[in-house]
Amino acid sequence: MTLLTEPIREAACRSVLCWLATVDAEGQPNVSPKEVWAIADEQHVVVAHIASPMSARNIAQHPQVCLSFVDVFVQKGFKLVGTAREVRAGDAEFATWAKPLLAMVGQRFTIQSVLVVHVQSVTAILAPSYRFYPHDTTEASQVASGMRAYKVQAVVKDKP
Repeated sequence: MTLLTEPIREAACRSVLCWLATVDAEGQPNVSPKEVWAIADEQHVVVAHIASPMSARNIAQHPQVCLSFVDVFVQKGFKLVGTAREVRAGDAEFATWAKPLLAMVGQRFTIQSVLVVHVQSVTAILAPSYRFYPHDTTEASQVASGMRAYKVQAVVKDKP
């Protein structure tokens, strides 16, 4: 079953961070931003454990997770719910799961382990404007609004 379709993969590529939600043994939630992550295949997302001891510990106790990402300019993204497990650097399958992450970090970070998320459901995330003002809200209008809010200016390239 293909859960992580091409549109979801494209949205993931436009998202700088994802947020991984876990829960500890006492039921206390933890949401942690993750910079190094990738969609590995049609059902799995991999997250580098660079400085994520709480996420790894929580997953060992309760494998249920939620991973969300949003393109901050378009203000659309996805919520992925599933179960996760930790694959440590010494494990036989580490190289396979870590491959896309190692390509991202090079020598910049040491990946202690890979948090492998088996995605079981996918839900779209939309800014409220898309729902409440569907006739006035477009991706272009959201990008323009985001650029104003973040005080970002488009780069204009000179023609050769």
